[in-house]
Amino acid sequence: MGNNRCIFEYRYRDSGNFKTYGRLLLEGQDKEAEATIRGYLEWDDQFVAEQVGIPALYKEHWISVEDGPSDLDHAFHEFVCLRAPGPEEKDLPTWGTLVEMIRRMRSAAQRWDVRLSPNCDL
Repeated sequence: MGNNRCIFEYRYRDSGNFKTYGRLLLEGQDKEAEATIRGYLEWDDQFVAEQVGIPALYKEHWISVEDGPSDLDHAFHEFVCLRAPGPEEKDLPTWGTLVEMIRRMRSAAQRWDVRLSPNCDL
């Protein structure tokens, strides 16, 4: 089971190009999974975190840029990649399975709802 995991790497990038990264440890691996996920996303890498149950990165972002919600914010997060976990990441709590992540992305595909984000009205 230790080698049958992957990291879902994602980020929030505001309109000023300031970035905050997040990662989730998933059970499972599949060589085709990254391409499959990208096929479900808006513009190949955009998704609404709240819609698929992924922790949104807004609060961490606002802390890192020392600012609160602004006109630079929007509803989308970016999918970066799926990759093998590094030694320091093997102890991250497991978010769920890769199969579940793909299922949630497929369910939201072409129906991304920005109203689920607190940033939809900014």
